[in-house]
Amino acid sequence: MVSHEEEKELKKELAKYKRKVVELAGVVHDIVEDTIWTDYVKLPKLGEDINTAMKEVIAFQEKHPYLK
Repeated sequence: MVSHEEEKELKKELAKYKRKVVELAGVVHDIVEDTIWTDYVKLPKLGEDINTAMKEVIAFQEKHPYLK
């Protein structure tokens, strides 16, 4: 069992992982909305980065299921 303070810190850490995914998704959104004709080549790498970041979120949540 983790203390209230430890849980608070873990929630902050989880939020950082999630924020990374959202930021990457935002970049994809901006490309699709504004610069698809010139920046489409960036999409495969961004997709890989999102996949990696999501795996980190899922792994963290599996390690700390009480944070869900």
